[in-house]
Amino acid sequence: MNGQDEKGFTKLKSMELPRNIVVGKDALGEVGRTCNKLELRKNALIICDPVTKKVAGDRVADILVEENYHAEIEEISEADQGTVDSISDSITDDTGFLLGVGGGKPIDVAKYSSYLANIPFLSIPTASSHDGIASGRASIERNGNKISVKAHSPLALIADTKIIANAPDRLLAAGCGDIIANATAVKDWKLAKRLRNEEFSHYAANLSEMTSDLLIKNVENIKPGLEESAWLVVKALVSSSVAMSIAGSSRPASGSEHKFSHALDEVAEEPALHGEQCGVGTIIMMYLHGGDWKKIKEALQTVEAPTTARGLEVSEEEVIEALVRAPTIRPGRYTILGDSEMRRDAAEECAKETGVI
Repeated sequence: MNGQDEKGFTKLKSMELPRNIVVGKDALGEVGRTCNKLELRKNALIICDPVTKKVAGDRVADILVEENYHAEIEEISEADQGTVDSISDSITDDTGFLLGVGGGKPIDVAKYSSYLANIPFLSIPTASSHDGIASGRASIERNGNKISVKAHSPLALIADTKIIANAPDRLLAAGCGDIIANATAVKDWKLAKRLRNEEFSHYAANLSEMTSDLLIKNVENIKPGLEESAWLVVKALVSSSVAMSIAGSSRPASGSEHKFSHALDEVAEEPALHGEQCGVGTIIMMYLHGGDWKKIKEALQTVEAPTTARGLEVSEEEVIEALVRAPTIRPGRYTILGDSEMRRDAAEECAKETGVI
């Protein structure tokens, strides 16, 4: 032991990461081979919404049938507890695995339902709008509020860049916003480490920061409709998800900017996309941290993501109210916002100073 007494060593870590990641042109065609490689049981349940069923869900089912799988499709419209309960009722002892085909809602529902049933889950994103495509957390609505719950990381992720590039332009921009948000999430995490002695992972934090930095440096290369752009953003989203898996929490990718987004979900009559709101929140939170918020704003503008209340299509008052409430969202997670509501005049000032309102 080189003279060192290790009797007090008690660390134990468990990380759940995807076993197979397939990203690129015509990746959807690899679904059957991937399932065979993983030696999955032959009964599959595909979760999608009406749009993603047409985009990819039906084709996934056909491919699985060609590989001698029995595939059923369940269409959903919401990612709430009622939907999860309904899918759970559809899972039988013969169900071998679930596939989430689509954006956030189908993937979150499949991810959480598979976790509750203790069966594998495969993630097949049809858009690159958020970093939940490969993470071990799911966003589920309960009693009108979105909450983050523990779930399975996907056993495999299959991302077809052609399908993702053909998704609505704003979804790609929203994904960029969610990745760029890592910049302030890590700053918040470091602050919580210093002031609250919160558990901290340098590996996870460095990976998360690097992912955000690399995306910001490459924003000029991210253009709507290009498979190369979809390739860059999906890889960044996967990297962000891996950082969360290493940390064992969403800390590397969710801080004060996410609190702002969740608060805006509560107060806005018609909230914007999650990644869009997180991007705007990152501008304000970087300002509060005393960092280069203008660089964040310029990066978001380059990928044509919203940087103002008008861009989010919410009112200035809703932005201010969200900032006031944001510190009370997920109170156990310490950030630059502190623990109590922000004063309204302070909320208005930082929103004005950054040009958000």
